[in-house]
Amino acid sequence: MSRALDRRRFLTTTLAGAAIVAFDPLRGGWVTAAQAAESTPAGAVAVPDLDGELTTDPAALAEAGDDYGHIVRRTPLAVLRPGSVADVVALVRYAARHRIAVSVRGQGHSTFGQAQVGAGVVIDSRTLDRVHEIRSDRATVDAGVTWFELATATLARGLTPPVLTDYLDLSVGGTLNAGGIGGTTQTYGMQVDTVLELEVVTGTGELVRCSPTRHRALFESVLGSLGQLAVVVRATVALVPAPASARGYSLYYTDLDTYLGDQRRLLAGRRFDSLEGQAARTAADDGWEFFVDSAVYFTGDRPDDAAVTRGLRHDPARTVTTDYTYAEWIDRLRPTVEFLKSIGAWYLPHPWLDMFLPASRTAEVVRGTLDTLTLADTGQGPVLLYPFRPGRVRPRFVRLPEERVAFLFSLLRTTVPPTTVESQLAGNRDLYDRGVAVGGTRYPIGSVELTRRDWQRHYGRDYPAFAAAKATWDPRRILSPGQGIFGPPR
Repeated sequence: MSRALDRRRFLTTTLAGAAIVAFDPLRGGWVTAAQAAESTPAGAVAVPDLDGELTTDPAALAEAGDDYGHIVRRTPLAVLRPGSVADVVALVRYAARHRIAVSVRGQGHSTFGQAQVGAGVVIDSRTLDRVHEIRSDRATVDAGVTWFELATATLARGLTPPVLTDYLDLSVGGTLNAGGIGGTTQTYGMQVDTVLELEVVTGTGELVRCSPTRHRALFESVLGSLGQLAVVVRATVALVPAPASARGYSLYYTDLDTYLGDQRRLLAGRRFDSLEGQAARTAADDGWEFFVDSAVYFTGDRPDDAAVTRGLRHDPARTVTTDYTYAEWIDRLRPTVEFLKSIGAWYLPHPWLDMFLPASRTAEVVRGTLDTLTLADTGQGPVLLYPFRPGRVRPRFVRLPEERVAFLFSLLRTTVPPTTVESQLAGNRDLYDRGVAVGGTRYPIGSVELTRRDWQRHYGRDYPAFAAAKATWDPRRILSPGQGIFGPPR
């Protein structure tokens, strides 16, 4: 042993027998306090001092081995519930030294095992949950803080993050690893574009504060890098004044081309502060209709509906307007989520697929998909379809179509028997291949299995730079193996 085992410290922070006190490199496993009390294997290396806990508790392992998709399951060897950023530093250094894979799990909302690691440690970032500071233009928070918690804190001061995902119970660190898209991406880019500063732990265990003016290369590489280069432990994100109210508009269409044309017109004219949209089966289930899901933000007088919708080609007889407070608007999915949980649908498999399509080929891909897509194929999950400007998104490793306008096209599937996960995954792969063939890219939170060649095609001409960044900041390749981009630890 490199130092004496402090058994009492571990036993007072977790269940007896579940706390880890050492790693046995010969058998590639952990030594718990209960095991060490009987006999410590020769060559076992004591774990570092921790403020939190490193545990093999079965419930913790089971949770970390699953996610919202409920499709891929990889049970880790241990879970770290960090009590401080120092715990993350110590664990990553330890893991790099002993070639132990590490992944970070926030709210576990990915759908295909992206945050899982079967032969290593999952860092549960939910214990890093402090909002450290709120100023007039920025907030500094731990990676485990959810966007709902951050928005609640900032709204109390009349401020808001400029970009919010539709579902707010996602961790800040989690969406900054992926990108973070929402209705205001048309104006501000993705959530990664609102970051002013990061604190990260690289794959070598170095704690680095980085920004556009400090360790710029690392800052620009980590955002949207899928956890491959460093663990985000703290972020400073921009804030803007929050409006008091939002007027929501649902504008319905029966024709795809007309809908896409009006969506592009709305994007160009910046008529709505939040711009999204969906495709949905008709009430008779005999085809598809489309609707713009948007809002105008205001404080004071309500917007003029006629002016807002003038010149559009939607069906005026089916226009639906709804008034919200701004807080209600950004959290408008919560009642639906609670209902899905109450009937058990939230806990079914969710083989989602999110694609970014170049605007010039969107109609072709969407029409080809919807022609054969049924309610059973989606499990009545929503189909998102709305435009944004790729040029607003700056981080290099967030891959987007190379056109001025792109559309998010998402099949948010739920597996409802007799439909099978396998059939939905096959449908995802077909859509992925067709999307990539026309210049589309994948938002890597969904459920489609990619080969090493697929990942190289995903990053395209930037793949050598991404591989070089991996070699620089995570040379042992211990971080986030669940995406399958690089090989195992070395």
